[in-house]
Amino acid sequence: MKNLTSYEKALIYIEKNSIQDQIRTKRKQNPGPTITISRQAGIGAAFICEKLVEYFNNRAIENYDDWTFFDKDLMEKVIADHQLPEHFKKYLIDESPAKIDSWFGEILGITPSKLLLLNKTKNTILHLAEFGNVIIVGRGANIILADDAKSFHIRLVAPLNYRIQNAMKLYKLDKKSATEFIISEDEARRNYILKYFHKEIEDPLLYHVIINTNQFKPEDIAEMIGQCIIRKFPKFFK
Repeated sequence: MKNLTSYEKALIYIEKNSIQDQIRTKRKQNPGPTITISRQAGIGAAFICEKLVEYFNNRAIENYDDWTFFDKDLMEKVIADHQLPEHFKKYLIDESPAKIDSWFGEILGITPSKLLLLNKTKNTILHLAEFGNVIIVGRGANIILADDAKSFHIRLVAPLNYRIQNAMKLYKLDKKSATEFIISEDEARRNYILKYFHKEIEDPLLYHVIINTNQFKPEDIAEMIGQCIIRKFPKFFK
């Protein structure tokens, strides 16, 4: 049996929930849970999400065994949803606030407005939550879905040294490059949330659970989160 990539699984999820049939109608009337994950750089969230998807799909009831997750793949979906030009992709992926020179580009129509792209990203996140059974990584999804009763918000953190070592392994970087990457990414994500949502990314009240990933294996983290979700939304699981 072919092992599907996370991107292929995401495409299957999108296709399934785009078909006008009884399953789609039922899911919109009774969507599954949505999980949002905010993370510090160098955590390795994708691997945790893969384990979590596997955990849920092995326990889901009929017609709710299509869990998937969106990280940068979500940005691909934004482009597809709104028929944006391919060169907009780098602006969607970039989480840092616009610099002064890019604002001139927006005014002149050379680059897309970050507020416009933010709105389109927000609409896509809300659309995914209409069907549920989805894990959304980053992009302020926890704030966008703060009032959604079927959403559960998680923050993944770890000590800086641990994340640097992790980044060195994940991205094949030397220690200096890994340190610069971690610091830069953390700052970009913090600034993104502050600028566009007027929130502090480290505010514990924005999340249901905060987990120090340094203390657990990815499988243990997935099981921990999985048990929380199953207890909170038991009707969607066996």
